[in-house]
This record gives sequence, structure tokens and C-alpha cells, in this order.
Amino acid sequence: MSLTEQILSQIPGNPLESLRRVDLIWQKLRAENIHVPTTVKTETQLLETSDWDVVICGGTLGILIGTTLAKKGWRVALLERGILKGRTQEWNISRKELETFVELNLLSPEELKTAIATEYNPARISFPNSPDIWVKDVLNIGVDPVYLLETLKNGFLKAGGQLFENTAYEAATIHSDGVNIQTSNGQSFKTRLLLDAMGHFSPIVKQAREGKKPDAVCLVVGTCATGYPKNDTGDIFASFTPIQNQCQYFWEAFPARDGRTTYLFTYLDAHPDRFSLEFFFEEYLRLLPEYQKVELSQLIFQRALFGFFPCYRQSPLQTPWNRILPVGDSSGSQSPLSFGGFGAMVRHLKRLSVGINEALETENLSANSLALLQPYQPNVSVTWLFQRSMSIGVNQKVEPHQINQLLAGVFQVMEKLGEPVLKPFLQDVVQFPALAQTLFVTSLKQPGLVIKIIPQVGVENLLDWMKHYFNLGVYSLLYSIGGIMEGLMAKMSEEQRYYYHRWIEQWKYGSGGDYSD
Repeated sequence: MSLTEQILSQIPGNPLESLRRVDLIWQKLRAENIHVPTTVKTETQLLETSDWDVVICGGTLGILIGTTLAKKGWRVALLERGILKGRTQEWNISRKELETFVELNLLSPEELKTAIATEYNPARISFPNSPDIWVKDVLNIGVDPVYLLETLKNGFLKAGGQLFENTAYEAATIHSDGVNIQTSNGQSFKTRLLLDAMGHFSPIVKQAREGKKPDAVCLVVGTCATGYPKNDTGDIFASFTPIQNQCQYFWEAFPARDGRTTYLFTYLDAHPDRFSLEFFFEEYLRLLPEYQKVELSQLIFQRALFGFFPCYRQSPLQTPWNRILPVGDSSGSQSPLSFGGFGAMVRHLKRLSVGINEALETENLSANSLALLQPYQPNVSVTWLFQRSMSIGVNQKVEPHQINQLLAGVFQVMEKLGEPVLKPFLQDVVQFPALAQTLFVTSLKQPGLVIKIIPQVGVENLLDWMKHYFNLGVYSLLYSIGGIMEGLMAKMSEEQRYYYHRWIEQWKYGSGGDYSD
């Protein structure tokens, strides 16, 4: 019996079976055995009536935006394939981002306080043969998903929203004046707008991407356990081993209400020869004692965590259909460095709520109009080079310590440049001034490491990155001067104002300007 089988058999809920089920999906993805559903079709005749302004498919994160829209007075239906409830696994986020819930009137200050299950400081960035870097107030809050989703659900229903549990999306027919959604239990929902919040593996997303293999994948495994001798600090980004199995292993650790959560993750492609999640879990258990200075026999495992996050260069996803907008993980709006999910959704929640509200008010629901709500973001696109510098091809030859040496050097530079450079990057926000400073100082101090990385990432990727880097600078400039046109808004039509607001948001979020809000 393997170590993975031994440990997972101790945890209720049969996580070993779940791991192997997810592994099968990962195996099919690597083998390009991807089923492409055809659930969306278009129809020329009019729908004529709409019972809803918005139908959101996918409740776990869809409830966030559903509640904001219901509170604005829209007729909102939320479809959830199971029962809408949070899992015991906490969601880590920074306090500044959490304030969005109070700002949008989703939670009261008291409810927000109750939603916080854990809070710790400081957090560490650690690489071999390099001084540890400690930061405060970055991803240091653990939110209780059970309480958060229950509170949001109550607010959603009180605002007039309607929740349909055990109701899975099955198909959608797009008419010129609305969308007719069919569900697994035979119900029909006629709506002006469909929001897809079903995640990376949404059938709508699969159809829109036409079975395309992801350009990169982040594999993640981990556990929450009690018995750790020290549990008052966290790790945001840590590594202590050289390249193994054509991958660089990275770690995260956070105090949790019922123990300590530790993750092992890595960046790779979906090549057929890549290892399985079960193998990666075995690696996690093999290395965990060295990482946390604890024997496995001392730990009592509460739950297992595992999954993979596909990333596409063609992101955020803009569907070819009118009246359909992907949000959250469905849109792929997170960077290839992050796991997406809760944090990425919260970051864009205000922008999406305002934009969708305006789109409904002005009937800007065409594919082109909705595309402005999931626009190109150069500050996300530049991170593809960073992701590529932390991954290795299956047959690529790279020095065992090259990635750790590069990252240690870059983070040391960012620490010396100060928190305004380091902290946004750790929260997945890349800004042009900070990036320019970091690259300039790193190339001066460690030119050898920079030169080594070029053959690893490839000249083509480097040239592509330079385009996004240039655009990041342009967006930063456009955002700084975009407000000058505010005085002209009185002369604009409703449609022109909709487009103007979307351009300002695109420049703001695409340059990382939202971090300063």
C-alpha cells in the first residue's frame, strides 16, 4: 500500500476515490481525449418573453455576483447542480480585498468579522541559500466558506433572488431577444442574460474553446492536519528542493481553524508524459516531513486537497455568442500563476457588478459589448513569461537549481525595492513601474541568471512577452489620463457611456491600477 493510500484511507469521505476520479480527467486532458459538448445553439425566431434578467449557472461563486445584482433590483435566478453550501476548506485572501463585501453591501462589518475564521502574520517567502523574506497582511486571512455562502444566500433570497438547487445547466438556445436555458430536471429558464460561473470545466467554456488543450496547468495537492509543532506563521511561496521529475516544486502553508493547511504545487504543460496527481500526492507526503519539520505519524489529517487548474493564453475568454458572459474561473481571468477561484472573483466583483448592471440597463448584450466586460489585460498576459520561467519542458535540460536561484534573486530585489513593489505582485497584481524597476535591477545585479533563462523560456515567448510589457506601460498611461474625458460624459449617449466606462476599467485593471483603490 502506498503512502497516499495509507493516509487518505484515514480521512472520512473517501478522498482516495475522489483523487483518482480527478486524475482520470487529468489523464484524458494530457491524452487530448477531450469531449467537446455542443450545448449552446442559436435560433433566429424571437423568444418574445423573459422571466429573468439574469440567470447564473454555478452557485458557489455565482452567489457573489448574483447577490449584488439582486440587490440592484434585477430579476436573478441562480442554478446550482447540487446544494449551495461551502466546504470546510478555508479560502485565503487579504483583508483589503475582503472590504469589497462591505463596499458592495453584501456583508455588514459584523458579518465580515464573523466570516473570518483565521488571521495570522507574518508570511514567508523562502528559497535555498537565500535569506527568508517576511511580509505582513498578504493572503493572511482565512474565510469560512460555510458561513460566507450561507450569509450571501440569505441576502440573495431577501433581495428577491431565486435559488434553484439540484438544478444543473444542460443546454441554452440563444435568440435575438433572450436565452432559453434547459436544465437536467426538465425546467426551462427564459432570460435576457446568462452568466456562466460553472468554472474551468463548464460545458459552455468547453464548447467555446473547441477542445483546445490548455497552454499550461498548475497541479496542486495538500492536506489540512493537526499536530504541527508550530502554526502561527504561513508560507506564501517556498521551495527547498532542486528540479525533480522535470518540475520545480513549490509550497504554501497557512494556519487554519482546525489545523494547518499545506499545499504542494507546480507549473507544467499537459504533455502526455507528465505524472499523475496520485504520484504528485505521494511526492507531497514524501517531502512534507522535511518541509514542516514533523513526522507524518505526529499528524492527524482532517482533509485532503487536490486539483489542477488549466490556463489558456486566450484569456479572459470571450465567447462567440450574444447574451452569454463567463465569469470567475469560467472566464479564465486569473493569471497563470494563481489558482483562481475565490480571490480572482472577488478582485473583479465590483467591476463586473457595475458593468453587468450597465449592460442590462442599456441593452448592450451582444458578444462585442459583453467582451468589454472580460477584456485583454496586459498585466495578466505578462505573467505568462514568469510562469514559463518556473516550468520546464518534458525533454528540456535545465540546471537543477536554476529556477530557485532566479526566483531568490528576483524576490531579494523586490524586497529591497520595498512593499509597494513586492506586495502587489504577491497578490497577483503586476504594475508597470514595479515590474520595470525589478527587471532593471535584477539584470544589473544578476545578468548571468537572466541570460540563462532565455533558452529556457524561448525567444518566441520572450518576444511575445515584450508586446504585453509594452502594452502594460501604455495601459498605465491611458488609465492615468483617461479620467480627463469625464467632463464629456454629459454629451454622450447611454451606449457611448457604457463603452467609455468599460475602456476606463480595462485600463485600470489591465495596468493593476485597481490595487490602489
